[in-house]
Amino acid sequence: MQLVIVESPTKSKTISNFLGPKYKVLSSYGHIRDLPKSELGIDTEKNFKPRYVIPLKARKTVSLLKKESQKTDLLILATDEDREGEAIAYHLSQILNLNGKKYQRIVFHEITKSAIEQALKNPRKIDINLVNAQQARRILDRLVGYKLSPLLWKKVARGLSAGRVQSVTVRLVVEREREIKNFKPEEYWLIEAKLQSHKTNAKNEFLAKLIKKDGKVIPKLGIKTKKETEKIVKDLKGAEYKISNIEKKEIKRNPLPPFTTSTLQQESWKRLRWPAKMTMRTAQGLYEKGLITYHRTDSLNLSEMSLFGARKFIIDNYGKEYWAGFLKKYKTKAKGAQEAHEAIRPAYPDKEPDKLEIKAKLDDNQLRLYDLIWRRFIACQMSQALFDSTTVDISAKEYIFRTTGQILKFDGFLKVYSIKYEENELPVLEINEILELLKLLPSQHFTQPPGRYTEATLIKVLEENGIGRPSTYAPTISTIQERNYVQKNENKKFEPTEIGIIVNDLLVKHFPKIVDMKFTAEMEKDLDEISEGKRKWISVIKEFYQPFEENLKVKEKEIAKKEIAEEKTNEKCPKCGSPLVKKMSRYGKFYACSSFPKCRYTKPLERPSLNIKCPKCGKGEIIEKKTRKGKTFYACNQYPKCDFALWDKPINEKCPECGSLLVETKKGKIKCSNKECDYKK
Repeated sequence: MQLVIVESPTKSKTISNFLGPKYKVLSSYGHIRDLPKSELGIDTEKNFKPRYVIPLKARKTVSLLKKESQKTDLLILATDEDREGEAIAYHLSQILNLNGKKYQRIVFHEITKSAIEQALKNPRKIDINLVNAQQARRILDRLVGYKLSPLLWKKVARGLSAGRVQSVTVRLVVEREREIKNFKPEEYWLIEAKLQSHKTNAKNEFLAKLIKKDGKVIPKLGIKTKKETEKIVKDLKGAEYKISNIEKKEIKRNPLPPFTTSTLQQESWKRLRWPAKMTMRTAQGLYEKGLITYHRTDSLNLSEMSLFGARKFIIDNYGKEYWAGFLKKYKTKAKGAQEAHEAIRPAYPDKEPDKLEIKAKLDDNQLRLYDLIWRRFIACQMSQALFDSTTVDISAKEYIFRTTGQILKFDGFLKVYSIKYEENELPVLEINEILELLKLLPSQHFTQPPGRYTEATLIKVLEENGIGRPSTYAPTISTIQERNYVQKNENKKFEPTEIGIIVNDLLVKHFPKIVDMKFTAEMEKDLDEISEGKRKWISVIKEFYQPFEENLKVKEKEIAKKEIAEEKTNEKCPKCGSPLVKKMSRYGKFYACSSFPKCRYTKPLERPSLNIKCPKCGKGEIIEKKTRKGKTFYACNQYPKCDFALWDKPINEKCPECGSLLVETKKGKIKCSNKECDYKK
C-alpha cells in the first residue's frame, strides 16, 4: 500500500475518489510543526536557527501519521504547490524521519483525476529552496513581531503588535486619511449646451459639453470661477450652433484576463462585498472539492487542455463567432510574480454553475464564487465586445462643444461576464446641420479628495508595490482590523483608529525601514531569490537583523512612554487625590491615576453626548461608547445603574407606532429600536 499525505481532510477525500485501493490518503490538518508561541524560538547567536515544536492540536495527527507511515511501501507527499505547501512537506519528512527512506513529492494545480495521475508519473524531491524561502519569511516576521511588539507594550499600550507587512498596510491607511484631511478642494465649472435637431419629429434633444476655445482644449479645471463662466455664457449669446465634425468608429472591448489571487479578492469585494478572508476561505473549499485550480497564485498561465476545453464549450454553446478565434494567453504584470503555474480557473470548463451536479456539491457562497471564477475564465477566451461610437463637434462662435454616443453592436464576452458600460444613442445628425439651443447649463463643481481604501483598492495597491504575496493579503487585512489599528466605516471603507495612528507615527519616526514600502518590497525580492536558489536565507536575515537590533536597543532608551501615551488633565483621582491622566489602550483612551501602580483607579473616557435622555431610567443620557474590541455602541451614562444599550445610533425622535427611540442603521435607514416593532421611516 502507498500512503499519500495532504494538508486538508476535504482535499484528502477528493483525492481518494480518484485513486484506487492501493492508495491510502491522509491529512496533516495543516502545519504539524511551527515556532513556539511562548518564546522567540530563534537562536539569533547561532545563524538564526529555528526551534520547531509540534503544536498540541497536531500531536494526535502526528502519532497517526507516524504509525501509518511505518506500514507503507511508499510515502507520497502531496501538499500544495507553493512555498507554504513545500514547507509542510519538509516538516512531514523530518517528523516521519524520511531521510534516506523512499518517498516522493508530487505537485498539481488542480484536484482532478488526470492532474493527479500526471503528478504521480512525475514525482520529485522536496525543493529545499522553496522551504528556505518560507522559513526565512517566518523567521523575519517572528523577529519583527516578537522584538518590536514588546517595545510597543512598554511605550504605548499592552496587546499591540507590529509586523513587516501589517505595519506598511496600516501606514497606507493612515497616510490616505491625512491626504483626505489636508485636501483643499478647488472650484471649477462645466458648461453644457442642451441642443435639439429638427430633422425628424422624434425627440432629438441631447447634451454637449464645452471643450475648446479658439482651437485650444479647455482643461478640467480651466474654468475656475462663476465670473469666468458668466463671461463665456455672455460671449455665446446669439451664437449659431453648427455641427462642424462627425467621427464614427468601432470600439473594441477586450475581455479581462483570468483571475489571480489578488484580482479574485478585488472582484469578489466589488461584486459580492466579501472580505478577502471570506473569499479565500470559500475558494479553498472549491479547490479542495476539485472544482477550481489552486487559489493562491499570481500567474496568468493557462494549460493547453483548459484552453481547448473553453474553445469547445464556447463554440458548442454560443456559436463560433463568440470564440476569440485563437487560444488567448495572458502575461503576468504583477511585480515578482511567482509560485503557482496557473491562473485561477474552473477545473472543468464545461461544468456550468447552473448544472445540478455542481449545485449539489456547493453551498450558496461556494456557488456564487464558482460562478464568478467560471464566467471570468470562459469570457477570457471569447471574442471582443463591439460598440459603434459617434463623436460630434459643434461650433458656436470661437467655442467648440462635443457630444458622444455609444451603442452595443456585438456583445461578445459580455454575454458571459458583465462589466459596466454606458449606451447613449444620439439622433441622426449631419455635418453643417444647424441645431437649436434649448438652454446653456453651467454647473459648479469642486475637486474631490482621494477615496479611502476598500478591501479591493487596498489589495490592489499592496500588489502594485510588491508588498506581501497572494497568500498574505487576506490575513494581513484581517490582522490590522483585529488589532484595532484600522476599522471599516459605514461605507465599508478603511479608516485608521486613534491607536493605529499613534503606533504608525511611532514606527515611521523610530523604525522607518519597517514601514517603508520600497524596503518591504526589496525584502520580497530577496525572498524570491532565496526560492530560486540565488541567495542564502541566513545572509538575508543577518543583513536585516543586525541594524534592526542595534536600533531597537537605542530606541528602548530614547522613547519616553509619557510623551506618546499619556496626556495631563485637570481632574483629580477620587481614590488618592493624585492627578488623573489620559492613557492609551489598544481600544482607545481612558482616565487613569498618575500614581499607578500604587493607585490603580481608572475610568472610561466620556464619549460624545447625543443630547438624548435615556428612555429606560429617564435620568441618564445616551452616549457613544466602545467595546473592548473597539466596536461602537450607544448606552446610558448611568451604567451600571442603568443597562440600556443600542448597537445602532439613536436619533432624538420617537417611533409613531410604539413610542420607542428611532435609530439610524449603518446603511443610513431609520427604524424603530424596539425589536418587536416593524416601523421603518
